[in-house]
Amino acid sequence: MGQKSKERRLGGTEAMAKVKTLRTGLRKLNVVAQSIRGLKVQRALNELEFSPKRIAKDVRKALYSAISNAENNHSLDIDQLVVAEAYVGKNLVMKRFSARARGRSTRIEKPFSEITIVVRELGEAA
Repeated sequence: MGQKSKERRLGGTEAMAKVKTLRTGLRKLNVVAQSIRGLKVQRALNELEFSPKRIAKDVRKALYSAISNAENNHSLDIDQLVVAEAYVGKNLVMKRFSARARGRSTRIEKPFSEITIVVRELGEAA
């Protein structure tokens, strides 16, 4: 009497990992995500390892998670994996206040972002 299982959103040769609360803005995260789109997995890991951006460390963890999901859950060959998609989205915004002159205050917004990484196994023809 359990729930019916949902169909997979991805194809048979794809795996996904999603990180929902990354403490950075969208534009900063998108620069890092754009640098790995379309690359082979090993090349993308190297790109993130030597990136000067602070958030690249967390994106690298997400990519490792996607690789592990592909290998363990879907039995894909990790040597044939490519970063098919890497997209970012908005998440919550922490609102803080800063004291200003003459008893006033200013709102400071500290945004969170999320990233979704989809890896795909390339066939022999590709």
